[in-house]
Parts: sequence; C-alpha cells; structure tokens
Amino acid sequence: MGQTLTEKILDDHLVEGELETGEEIGIEIDQVLTQDTTGTMVWLQFEAMGLDEVQTEIAAQYCDHQTYQFDFKNTDDHRFLRSAAGTYGAHFSRPGNGICHNVHRENFAAPGKTLLGSDSHTPTPGGIGELAIGSGGIDVTVAMGGAPYYIEMPEIVSVRLEGELPEWATAKDVILELLRRLSVKGGVGKILEYTGPGVETLTAPERMTITNMGTELGATTSIFPTDHQTEDYLERVGRGDEYVELQPDDDADYDDEIVVDLSDLEPLIAQPSMPDKVVPVSEVEGESVEQVIVGSCTNGGYEDILPVAKMLEGRETSMETETIVAPGSKQASEMLAREGWVAEMMAAGVNFSEATCGACIGIGHVPSSDSVSLRTFNRNFEGRSGIEDDNVYLCSPEVAAAASLKGEIIDPRNLADELDDLEAPGVELPDEYDGSKTDLIAPDEAVDDELIKGPNIGDVPLKDQLDSDISGEALLKMEDNITTDHIIPATQDILMYRSNVPKLSEFTLSRVDDTFAQRALEADGGFLVAGENYGQGSSREHAALCPMYLGIEGVLAQSFARIHRANLFNFGIVPLTIDEDTYENIDQGDEIEIVDDVYDAVTSGQEEFTVRVGDEEYTATLDASERERAILAAGGKLAWTKEQAEGGSGATPADD
Repeated sequence: MGQTLTEKILDDHLVEGELETGEEIGIEIDQVLTQDTTGTMVWLQFEAMGLDEVQTEIAAQYCDHQTYQFDFKNTDDHRFLRSAAGTYGAHFSRPGNGICHNVHRENFAAPGKTLLGSDSHTPTPGGIGELAIGSGGIDVTVAMGGAPYYIEMPEIVSVRLEGELPEWATAKDVILELLRRLSVKGGVGKILEYTGPGVETLTAPERMTITNMGTELGATTSIFPTDHQTEDYLERVGRGDEYVELQPDDDADYDDEIVVDLSDLEPLIAQPSMPDKVVPVSEVEGESVEQVIVGSCTNGGYEDILPVAKMLEGRETSMETETIVAPGSKQASEMLAREGWVAEMMAAGVNFSEATCGACIGIGHVPSSDSVSLRTFNRNFEGRSGIEDDNVYLCSPEVAAAASLKGEIIDPRNLADELDDLEAPGVELPDEYDGSKTDLIAPDEAVDDELIKGPNIGDVPLKDQLDSDISGEALLKMEDNITTDHIIPATQDILMYRSNVPKLSEFTLSRVDDTFAQRALEADGGFLVAGENYGQGSSREHAALCPMYLGIEGVLAQSFARIHRANLFNFGIVPLTIDEDTYENIDQGDEIEIVDDVYDAVTSGQEEFTVRVGDEEYTATLDASERERAILAAGGKLAWTKEQAEGGSGATPADD
C-alpha cells in the first residue's frame, strides 16, 4: 500500500514510534516560530533549561500581536525578544513587519519541511507542502533545543477537490464550506490532506488561506501536494531553488474522504459567534454593516487585498460603514503602495492599519455596541473583537468589499448586477514579491548578544511533582466550546502581562466568571469542569499555565482540544475525560476527590479513575502515552525535560 503525502514527510522525520493511527510518534522539527505573546515564555523556558543555542535549521521570533506598544511592558517584551533571538541564534522580525504566518511563508516556509509554532495558525504553510503544526510554547522550546516533537498519530483524511471555483467564489468559501459540513470539532485528531484535480486550479496563496483556517476545524494540520503552482509561488518570492515535488502515491490509503466540488460553491459567510455557523451570503443580505475589515493572517496578503482595491477603484465606500485594511505583512502594504493601490483605496474611504494581528484579537478597531462587523479573519468567537456583545461575521475579501460599498451585507454577484461595471476581480499574483527585508534581522546580524529583561518580565513558574491525593472544589463549571480566549483573554489591557504570570493569572477565566481567580487562590486547589471541546482556539499555553499557578489540579471535561490538552500535561494539570451523565451530575461548588492514588495510577498506565463527587462515584478516563504520564508525574514538561537532561530516573510522589 502506498503512502499519503503526510506519511511521506512524517516518515522522513520520524525518530520514534510507528505511523499507526493513535500511536505516539516523535518527529524531528526543521523550523520553529513564535510570536510576541507566546515568545517571552518560550525564551524564558529556553533559558531555564540551560540551553545555549537553537538547534533547528530555522528559528524565527515575530512581533505581531502587541505592535502598537500601548505600554512600556509591550516594548520591554519586544526588546527582550530581540535580545533572546540575538543571544540564541534566531531570526527577529521587528514590530510592524507583519504577522508571523505571513512573514514566515514569504521568507522561510518550504515544501517537505516540518514547522512547529507557538501559534494555532502555524499550519498556514501547508499550502506549499510544509508539514506545519501549532503547539504550546514549551513544545517549541524543547524542539528548538533539538529534541523531537511528540504527537499522537492523527487520522489522515483526503479532501478531494473537484471542478473549479466559479466567479465570486473564493478559497475562503472552500474552508467555510468545510466548516459548515464538519463544525469546529470536525477535524479533531485529523490531518486534512487535499487531493484531486481541483487542487491544481488553486494558487499557492489560495491554498494557504484554506490551510490557515483548517485550525478552526480543530485539525492537527492541513497540507497540499506541491506542483507547478507551488513552484511558481516560490519563484515569485525569490526561493525557487527550495521547490520539491511532493505527491501522495497513487494507491495511498486514507482514513476517510471528503469530496468538495469547487464548481458548486458560492459566496459564504460565517454568522456570529462561531466560525462554523456558515450560510450562503444571500441568506443574510440586507443586514446593515457598520464596520468592514480586510486582512489578518488568513486574507492579508497582496493577492487578498488587490481584489478589494480593484472593486473599490473609482468608487466610494458607504458613509455608514467604516472600512479598514489590515495587511498581513508590511511587504504586502509596500507592494500595493508602489503600484498605487493604497492611494486608490484611501481615496475610496479606506483606513490602512499597521501589519499586525491587532483587531483579530481585540486590539484596535473594536466594534461599537450593538453593531455588525464584517471581517475576513479566521475567528469570530464571542467577545474576541474586544467587546462582549459583538456581532462579527467572517467572509471573503470580495464579500467584505461588496458590503463596504453597499453599507450592508450583499452577495457580490447581486452587487455586480446593480453596478454594471463591477467585474469579479479574480486572483492575480505579482510578478515578484519584492518588498524590503529591512525589518527582518538574521542571526548573523544580531543586535544583542545577551538577554535584556524589563521589570515586567518574571520567572517561569514551576509546579511540584504530582501528588498521590488530589481533591478540591469544582471551582467553575462551563459549557461546550470554551475557548482559550475565555480562559486567558487577549485584549491589550491583559496581553501586556504575558511575561508576568502572577499578574496575568488575575484575569483567568474572567470572561466566564470574574470572581474565579480570587476564589481559586482562596481555595488553594480545585477542579475545572467543562463540556465538549474544552480549550479550542489559540495555542496560548498561558491558558494552562495560569490555572496551574492558581492551584488547579485537574480538569474534568467531555473532550479537549488538541493543543490545550497537550498544554495541560505540559503544566502538570490532570486532564480527565468524563461522559455526559457525569458532567450533568457535577455542580459548581461540589467537593471532588480522585479516589485512586493519583501518582501511582498515572505512572502505572491506569486509564480509568474513580472520581467521588459528594456521596456519588463516577468513572473518568486518562488517555495518555507513557511519555505524557511521565511529564504529568514530574509536574510538567519543563521539570521533566531538565530531569531527562540530568539523567534522572523519574519522579517520586510529592509529599502531601
């Protein structure tokens, strides 16, 4: 039986385990990336491990979230990150240079390579055949030190594309269609590998729009084969020599297949407040729109913004609608400016933003109360925009531009009927991606050779080894689809404390219950209880680190999102899976006790645990590999890794 493309790349990087679904494997990592809200902890952990130099082929530190530097704490973080990159041998992308995924695809992403990034949208370069996976920051730290990255071998699903996109349908509609079919949980435990004759009709940037938002499906990653489109893109970014032809074998065996006929697609839109609430744009036509934003790491490239510029050329945006372009990289802005398109858009009424994650995480351009914001972003979780009662829709740049002109949601095909001279802009790539590289500092150009820490940058908190007895109050009971934005919000007033865990912890789960952090501290330990898909969204490890700092010992949930589950292990919090009946029978405030000797049960490989809630007992499951159990027993990955480096034989139970 032949191999899938995914299996070929994994096989080439495999250092431990076998490529069998559900088995833990360890793979060599070629490239790593991190950004300014996760990177500070990555480098503090790198320092704490006593490592001297990055061991991967490429390491890149981007500053893309807090680029506006509202406070000295943001600027101090950036100075520290520049000094860490210079000290340990990483590329450094200065604030304003662009979002990590966009700058990385322009400069470093390559077919056949493996990439690990401390940001959930790291899979973006899968569009050019790189196996790219998002993870918690400490996993990136360990990979930078030269150790393998461990993951449970996912199912590999063939997404067979047939036909060709009609006018006004876009790559964004492809991934929205998959979200409509599969939901935000539909990709959990899976890698989506795109196949079929429709693949060759999509340019590499279109493919990267799709792989970027595969994260919203919960997928481990998404990947396309390489072909003339890949080679063409690499030539245009000046890296044609890095092209490698990568295709699955003709007789490759997939775990499942999904067929999408591109010819049948139409403009789609995700309604508030979840990326899978997808309907045809025509179903919500007429909804007044107060704000339109084009950009982000999903649709912020030159080729994403150009269609908007063409649609707005010679026209004016609606007086009722504020329109913003937020490019994914400074390179995109520079190229559009040199060609006159920035001036054209400004003349039409567009406000240009710095190249930053910004509005996507609620920093700047926060919508007004009781209004509709139409965005080309990848997420519209409730409150993520910076206001709790937001109404954020997700759509393609073409649908966004149509709304900007009309002042309301409208199918661009219908707008074209109203405006005789409005034509579908299509996809156009530049002859050359020729923006300046001034803001990207290579390791051999390093400005600093020692770490520079401002007063807001603290130490890495450590957890003690796992106790034998774990009990405490159910401090908070939550519903399905709790995101990492709920656990640790990313607004600018909170984000500045990512390097200061004691202060950051004060905001833990504040969007669910603003009394939680104080109650957790006073309780001196306890549990979180949640429904399905707990921890979906961003890769931010602070969503596990802060609960650990507050004394949370375990999380009882019906299911966990992949990255957050790994982060719970990494910070010594026991993640137990419960069934629906158990979930229904636990109330906030109940006393919970894990009846088993937890340390012995974890280290011996025990899967089923007895959980006592009041006078009742229930069964919970720990699905974990031997390595994950060792990490949990040690009190987290940092302690475990240092233990391994020192040749330790393993942890012993912590004293009560």
